[in-house]
Amino acid sequence: MTRQSGFLFGIGAVAVAAVAMLAPPSARAAEPYEINVILPLTGPAAFLGNGEKTSLELAEKAMNAKGGIDGRPVKFVIQDDGTSPQTGVQLANQAMAKKPAILLGSSLVAICRAMAPLMENGPVNYCFSPGIHPDAGSYVFTSSVSTLDLAHSLLNYYRLKGWHKLALMFSSDATGQDAENGVKSVLAKPEFKDMQVVDTEHFNTTDLSVSAQIAHIKASGAQAMVAWSTGSPIATIFRGITQEGLDIPVATTDGNMTYAQMTQYKDFLPKQLYIPAAQWVVRDPALLAPALREPHEVFYKSFAAAGVKPDIASELAWDTAWIVVDSLRQIGPNATAKQLRDYMTKLRGFAGVNGVYDFTKTPQRGLDVADSVVTRWSPDKGTWEVVSKPTGIPLP
Repeated sequence: MTRQSGFLFGIGAVAVAAVAMLAPPSARAAEPYEINVILPLTGPAAFLGNGEKTSLELAEKAMNAKGGIDGRPVKFVIQDDGTSPQTGVQLANQAMAKKPAILLGSSLVAICRAMAPLMENGPVNYCFSPGIHPDAGSYVFTSSVSTLDLAHSLLNYYRLKGWHKLALMFSSDATGQDAENGVKSVLAKPEFKDMQVVDTEHFNTTDLSVSAQIAHIKASGAQAMVAWSTGSPIATIFRGITQEGLDIPVATTDGNMTYAQMTQYKDFLPKQLYIPAAQWVVRDPALLAPALREPHEVFYKSFAAAGVKPDIASELAWDTAWIVVDSLRQIGPNATAKQLRDYMTKLRGFAGVNGVYDFTKTPQRGLDVADSVVTRWSPDKGTWEVVSKPTGIPLP
């Protein structure tokens, strides 16, 4: 190449670059719309955080196949809080320095509660734990059906099955006390006036055995049991039930609704194990409202294509992500935190895998007891079978 031809080539390259710079935004590749996410990818809650991470990755793929947000691909930027409230707060502060409209996560009540005070003036924070109860109109939102509504659906199922004598079991820590207060507040409602608590047992989360407590329950004449605990403590309870030969309906929270736990505990699961859940678990289209059938199809096809069986972690992240992205599609990717919060607080009729959301009826959550069903674990099928209609009405 001569010096002159090289000079002309250089001029041509500069000209091409200049034209590219002057081209309208639509002619260039759209910049991703980044959504910051804080999850426990390590530590005790890693099983939950990693399940939610997978769900977000699959949702991202499906969203971008439908054009992303105003032509901009969605990108979930996920960071690990290590199951630590302190780390969650640090990561939230770092994310907020960029003035985002939205911040997703974390996964546990303790971490979400630690982060919530930072959100007084935004950004919108959508916590994946259904165990928090944000103030109406605040910038904090929460996923899925509340634990209180799930307990209501479960107890309604028990009542309608004729199991009126109940035994309750809770851990003695703050989490267990909250759970006990919640379950007993539901039992105090008029429709449960015929339900009788014949025994309430407590245990420490570090206890290696609860056989004595289970023996008391067995002697109490209880017709059904509620053990509202998660993780290692529920495994201790299940072992005690098996060891003492207690064979009555036993129910626990959907926080235990993971295939990993069901596999790990398979040798000592109660023979009759019930778990209330949002409607994501319903696989029979005939049991779903028509509006929910397409969201369910997209959800299950996305996971099937990835060779993953969805469980509680999957649903907690899925609807949350779609609600946020759909809202930004409606009001535009340049929406402020206030505009996003104001839009979401008025959102009605959004069909997800958990139900049809109405944030005007149930502020900051969008779902209530009408979006919950009761399931029973089937060892033969290796999954949860739906045994009730919404609100816990038993199926024929």
